[in-house]
Amino acid sequence: MSLAAYCVICCRRIGTSTSPPKSDTYWRDIRNIIKFTGSLILGGSLFLTYEVLALKKALTLDTQVVEREKMKSYIYVHTISLDKGENHGIAWQARKELHKAVRKVLATSAKILRNPFADAFSTVDIEDHECAVWLLLRKSKSDDKMARLEAVREMSETHHWHDYQYRIIAQACDPKTLIGLARSKESDLRFFLLPPPLPYLKEDSSTEEELRQLLASLPQTELDECIQYFTSLALSESSQSLAAQKGGLWCFGGNGLPYAESFGEVPSATVEMFCLEAIVKHSEISTHCDKIEANGGLQLLQRLYRLHKDCPKVQRNIMRIIGNMALNEHLHSSIVRSGWVSIMAEAMKSHHIMEASHAARILANLDRETVQEKYQDGVYVLHPQYRTSQPIKADVLFIHGLMGAAFKTWRQQDSEQAVIQKPIEDEDKYTTCWPKTWLAKDCPALRIISVEYDTSLSDWRARCPLERRSIAFRSDELLRKLRAAGVGDRPVVWISHSMGGLLVKKMLLEASKKPEMSTVINNTRGIIFYSVPHHGSHLAEYSVNIRYLLFPSLEVKELSKDSPALKKLQDDFLEFAKDKNFQVLNFVETLPTYIGSMIKLHVVPVESAGAEKR
Repeated sequence: MSLAAYCVICCRRIGTSTSPPKSDTYWRDIRNIIKFTGSLILGGSLFLTYEVLALKKALTLDTQVVEREKMKSYIYVHTISLDKGENHGIAWQARKELHKAVRKVLATSAKILRNPFADAFSTVDIEDHECAVWLLLRKSKSDDKMARLEAVREMSETHHWHDYQYRIIAQACDPKTLIGLARSKESDLRFFLLPPPLPYLKEDSSTEEELRQLLASLPQTELDECIQYFTSLALSESSQSLAAQKGGLWCFGGNGLPYAESFGEVPSATVEMFCLEAIVKHSEISTHCDKIEANGGLQLLQRLYRLHKDCPKVQRNIMRIIGNMALNEHLHSSIVRSGWVSIMAEAMKSHHIMEASHAARILANLDRETVQEKYQDGVYVLHPQYRTSQPIKADVLFIHGLMGAAFKTWRQQDSEQAVIQKPIEDEDKYTTCWPKTWLAKDCPALRIISVEYDTSLSDWRARCPLERRSIAFRSDELLRKLRAAGVGDRPVVWISHSMGGLLVKKMLLEASKKPEMSTVINNTRGIIFYSVPHHGSHLAEYSVNIRYLLFPSLEVKELSKDSPALKKLQDDFLEFAKDKNFQVLNFVETLPTYIGSMIKLHVVPVESAGAEKR
């Protein structure tokens, strides 16, 4: 206002003044114009300065408030424009060019002086408390494998970061780093984002029906008899269940025996188990794994995994499928994107040995940075289950026997009541698994592997009635799986129980005939037999006497007392072991064994457990 008033007054003075002499008038006009222009420029400058200062004050933020907000448990996702030509301002462009110039100077000096180029200047735009996070992220993506492993180790051992810093790693790390963190014992679970949201189920659909559709979409040709059996049983039972649900009735239908054995279970859960067992068999075929992934199987299995948190048997079958799919490296990215790594990282920390071991198998098959071996279905590493810097000096293999399991066989039962009662799935009914706890603690430089395969006393209880697998067939299958797991690359000690000892003998005999398996023979250092029926078992005779009730399985029939097949196996093994550089230790049982809740039997007598020739 004052500037405008001044201009008006000057104009009036010029207009009302008397006309002086011509020369004086000319210079006076110039002076007035200069005064007017100078006043205008000065006033405008003062006005602009005032407005700029006022705007700056209005936009200035309290930096302490910003820092306090950044330290809170928020996830910060900084969005940047994809348009490289976008104008970021002169200051930003100048700063960027300056950083480029500094890095070029440092790189040139490093080459001249032959010094490694430090990455410290990659953090020029990062605040001090964030430097460690971004440096480790950069290091984890290095071309140097050792640098990547060191970065993952440092991340896993860091426990003083704020929550948002763990989340930065979770969002910015690559799949290799994520898998490495999942396989690191000390990793914080905040490194792992929640799995992505699952797709909604279709209208008038259920997980049971979706699972049935997934199974029906898999190829049904060129399958062995057991896969065909499980598939047809699952599809038949699911059809009966769906029809009963829609019709308001519940009908057994199909094969009624599985329902009779699990009468107390919810029918839908039983049908889901049939479908999962069939998909487990399908997942052993690589092309079928591709179909499972393409048809949304990873998401559907994750939905089932969440729904059945209280059913370990369902969860273990799901993990078996994921572990089989992880054997195919081209599916790794899909498995990671679907969120299974985060789920398995949590399962690895479970105090349940079975759950942790299944998760360890999946992550080991995904980890191609530190694991060269592949663990097929039924091969579980009890130690080490995490990444370790401890060099492995030898392998110890545990092979269970008839009606045994990879984990249950090697548990110390804590009371006589647990012996008499029917074994159930609850792991809390048993004490710890001694190979994983005692042996791993006493000998940390060992890789301890436990093997699992299906066996049964009677065809009534066989999971696949069409399955007639002899000792020769099983030994060939196990030998192939163990070789894929790297057994034979270092010294090996075999520990077997019951029929497992017969499998070990058969595997070594078969390996001696195959040049590609020679390392298994050359690196075998010892064999321990726990109550192995080298000359047969009374169990087979007992089963034959009541064969119309038990329908003894092929495994039991092969254990007949003084069986010619067992005699030939024993003679061949003794001849084979004469000039081999390994020791054999036999243990015999002196107490009877409970088979179920009613039968008490001395399965392997002392005279049969002796490994000497008869």
